[in-house]
Amino acid sequence: MFLEIIIVIILGCLAGVVTGITPGIHINMVSLLVVSSSAYLLNIFSLPSLGVFIISMAITHTFLDIIPAIFLGAPNAETALGVLPGHRLLLRGMGYEAVKLTVTGSLLGLILALMLFPLFIFLVPKIYESLQIYMGWILLAVVIYMILDERGLNAKFWAFLVFALSGILGIITLTMPNLNQPLFPLLSGLFGLGMLIVSLTKNVEIPKQNITDSISVGKWETAKSLFSGVFSGSLVSFFPGLGPAQATILGSQIAGKLKTYSFLILVGSVNTVNMAVSLVSLYTLNKARNGAVLAIKEIITAIDTNILILFVASILLASGIAAFLALYLAKLFAKIMEKVNYSFLCVSVIIFVALMVFYFSSWIGLLILTAATSIGIIPNLTNVKRSHSMGCLMLPVILFFIL
Repeated sequence: MFLEIIIVIILGCLAGVVTGITPGIHINMVSLLVVSSSAYLLNIFSLPSLGVFIISMAITHTFLDIIPAIFLGAPNAETALGVLPGHRLLLRGMGYEAVKLTVTGSLLGLILALMLFPLFIFLVPKIYESLQIYMGWILLAVVIYMILDERGLNAKFWAFLVFALSGILGIITLTMPNLNQPLFPLLSGLFGLGMLIVSLTKNVEIPKQNITDSISVGKWETAKSLFSGVFSGSLVSFFPGLGPAQATILGSQIAGKLKTYSFLILVGSVNTVNMAVSLVSLYTLNKARNGAVLAIKEIITAIDTNILILFVASILLASGIAAFLALYLAKLFAKIMEKVNYSFLCVSVIIFVALMVFYFSSWIGLLILTAATSIGIIPNLTNVKRSHSMGCLMLPVILFFIL
């Protein structure tokens, strides 16, 4: 049994690498494949082992998915807000350091969250129902504060417009029937292609990437980012429709003004903590809050304390492997990036994303991608925060809770 668990953890980490660094391939797709193939897989592995595979893959994915976001400008819902600060460091020759900051946030945030598991297990059943009533209003207050925080009436207007347009596009996209991978064209346009197109117009070049350990963040800034990330990442993991994107916005408002380095720590911590703590929802409420945990629920109908302990131990081992893999692959990406013509890379990524969108979502996906890219360019032209484009996910969730 022990050897089997080690094998599925390693296999899960390898699968997480593939889903993490490949735009358009998400852990939910692989999790669904495991569920649909479980009748055959159970001839080889036990039920708990299949759950360990999924959770190991999911945790590894949260360490690795920042790499295409930073180096290629191809984000997903978990890493969208990390694109701009990460890409900014890339253009300063610090792409590897940007990944290292998110890995630091993921690893430290995960350890802190796992230490708080007993507290979460005690509190969640007691506060879940009462807090759910106010979640929509909390998120609405965060959005209003974000818009009003922009300097000047003109900036506030553009911030509201970006939020409203992206929110309307998000509602339209997420309610379309029979649309595969709706978030891929939506987020790629708002946070990826818009930035790449602006970079093309400015003839940006990628400098030599420095693989160093010289980057440093103050203890207070690190602690503030970690605790905000753990709090917000844990909080939203208990409620339907919420995920790392909303948690990152909530956490950034709790932490206050964050510098680029500490913000990337926050992004990393939120992403991984949200995935890990979602197991508490499954254990205490018997509710799945993301695709990976839903797959585990489908395979293992009842999660007892022994299974939860097994999952926690697997998460710890998988996170250590994932941290090593993320830093190793970040070095490879950094070395490759400095040898590639940036304009050629931008055009190649745009074409690749468009082809992937067409493959998953056909012409409707390309239409969404075009609309999202048009909205995604607005923050660059008006000098407002790109985080307002998260209206694509925030507005549907707010309406879900309030209406």
